[in-house]
Amino acid sequence: MSTAYSTAHAETLDPPRSSPDLDVRDLEKRTRLMRIITRLIAVSDLGSREIARRAGLPVQKISDLLAGRLEHLDVDELNVLRRTLELETP
Repeated sequence: MSTAYSTAHAETLDPPRSSPDLDVRDLEKRTRLMRIITRLIAVSDLGSREIARRAGLPVQKISDLLAGRLEHLDVDELNVLRRTLELETP
């Protein structure tokens, strides 16, 4: 079997890869939001339970955020937290 044939044949068997750039961009965006939110939490007088209540999210999501577990929060949830905290900071 020739190398050209095996290479061409392998390409038809491999499943199409999803765009890795989208995953990286999403992770960068979530990381940036996490940094902003943790700073807002640090200067806020609100506790985790109150922040979660005002944002309409479970307290576990706040704990996950503070522990750096970004895979448990999506960009929409992070944006809600950011808006909630920005309303509270002077």
